[in-house]
Amino acid sequence: MYQIKSTALLKQVMREYFQSFEGRKVAWCTSVGPAELLRAFGFEVYFPENHGALIGATRMAERFIPAATKAGFSGHVCSYTTSDIGAFLSGDSPLRKHYGMEEVPRPDLIVYNTNQCREVEDWFHFYARHFKCPIAGIHPPRHLHEVGSEELRLVAAQFEQLIPVCEQASGVRFDIDRYRETLRLSQEATGLWQQVLRTAIASPPPLSFFDGVIHMGPIVVLRGTQQAVDYYQALLAELSAHVAEGKGILKKEQSRIFWDGMPIWGKIRMLSDLFLQNNSAVVASTYCNSWIFEDFDEQHPFESAALAYTRIFINLSEDAKMKMLKKWIGEFRIDGVIFHDSKTCFHNSNSRFGMHLRLKEETGIPVLVVEGDLCDLRFFSEGQSVTKIETFLEQIESRMYAH
Repeated sequence: MYQIKSTALLKQVMREYFQSFEGRKVAWCTSVGPAELLRAFGFEVYFPENHGALIGATRMAERFIPAATKAGFSGHVCSYTTSDIGAFLSGDSPLRKHYGMEEVPRPDLIVYNTNQCREVEDWFHFYARHFKCPIAGIHPPRHLHEVGSEELRLVAAQFEQLIPVCEQASGVRFDIDRYRETLRLSQEATGLWQQVLRTAIASPPPLSFFDGVIHMGPIVVLRGTQQAVDYYQALLAELSAHVAEGKGILKKEQSRIFWDGMPIWGKIRMLSDLFLQNNSAVVASTYCNSWIFEDFDEQHPFESAALAYTRIFINLSEDAKMKMLKKWIGEFRIDGVIFHDSKTCFHNSNSRFGMHLRLKEETGIPVLVVEGDLCDLRFFSEGQSVTKIETFLEQIESRMYAH
């Protein structure tokens, strides 16, 4: 049976990360936020979105979301937000069972970046009020076709404005060389992560999207550290060996699928099995590629970080997203694209204004929209989705034989 043995190392790396908060200054940060700058001040960095994903993956969301809605949060806003806040209000967390943590680490500083959505601002301000701790945000221009010099200056200035806030909360003076080093480590890790994802260009692919969302843990929570670099060096070496030996998740895939949008965290295993049973490989995704920051440059730390964090897929215009999708479709030899319409993640659901149909028209690639959610499984019909996906895969196969 095919296995990725680095999964054991991944569990160790993630456990060590979650057990590292004791006795440290802690900064909370959005998942695509300035973690490198925070680490330059000696903060251990905690990511509430990672906690939201863990709640979704452990299927605890439906237990927690009602507590958040009772506190005034709509059941239709981001279910990471309602799951995380609901867990906090309920005094419970999957961190207890999985990592031995009694509660989330208390923040000394909270920092967010609205490059993904505005929900993070309201979400993080809830905690700033509760903990009575300082909070600061970066607010880049959104839905850009490209990041120009004016936008870059605006966002770089906001990064620099975080320095006195971080100095006061950490008690540490800013050291530009330390920041350059965390950025260098982040650049190295993100480059390795990109190479990991690109091993799936091979046939058979050595990992799928469903493997990727698990193995992306360190690039989310440990950017700017040597641990992330070491982990992805080990994972890349293993996957490259599998490619060289012709080993992969299937002996030979009948179709290669691209997944656009968020994972359905509580159904990762079910969906992974479904595609494998149909001899189909989900080889690439917008989601996993969102943590590739090629623009990091330690020689220009503020400008390059501003550029990298403003050019993420979710923050681009639909035209820019289309260009990226077409590029990935070519590189990964994609036979069909699945768009996940995540009901509480408006900003990362790309089928709501016809993009999926434009993509089909311009590329000839078949597309399918699957309705679901990040964490709230009440929005996901398993039976209906299985039928839709299997029919879609059958249509792709028939199309191949017809050609």
